[in-house]
Amino acid sequence: AFLRRYYVLFFIKVQTREVFSAGATANPTGVWTTQAARNLFLRHSAHLDAARALVRDRGSQFIDTFDEIFRTEGFKILQTPVRTPVANTFAERWIGSIRRELLDRTIIWNHRQLERLVGDYTEHYNQHRPHQSLGQTPPTPAHDPPETPQATVTVLRTSRCDGLIHEYGNAA
Repeated sequence: AFLRRYYVLFFIKVQTREVFSAGATANPTGVWTTQAARNLFLRHSAHLDAARALVRDRGSQFIDTFDEIFRTEGFKILQTPVRTPVANTFAERWIGSIRRELLDRTIIWNHRQLERLVGDYTEHYNQHRPHQSLGQTPPTPAHDPPETPQATVTVLRTSRCDGLIHEYGNAA
């Protein structure tokens, strides 16, 4: 609303399409991205065990110490070619999804609100939103669907992202 530009750092586990939000900032420096990478491994190291490579663009905020954090965890660093967004299609797809479903429909007032909304959307994306490549299931479902549908169904609606997104599920 105050015409400030914020940058969101996120990571995607390509095998499962699970997204990890690493934070938002108005000034993405090399020191900030390095600390965000450290925080990623502190929070989500169990989810990243099978990952072996980091695909990233050539932004100046990705300094050598950022890459070194991933190398020490056994990752290979792959940089996308210059001006080639199709080289990182999974990230581009997530950016398009969060823009269409959340950011184009919301006025962001401050940094704290942005981080809260991105965190809420990421949780929705990982636990509820169906993915065609995963057989219309979310990357990490909050609960397993029943094997046989019930004779009568009571539907519950849950609001996310300040009421912008609604999730529907069976009442158990």
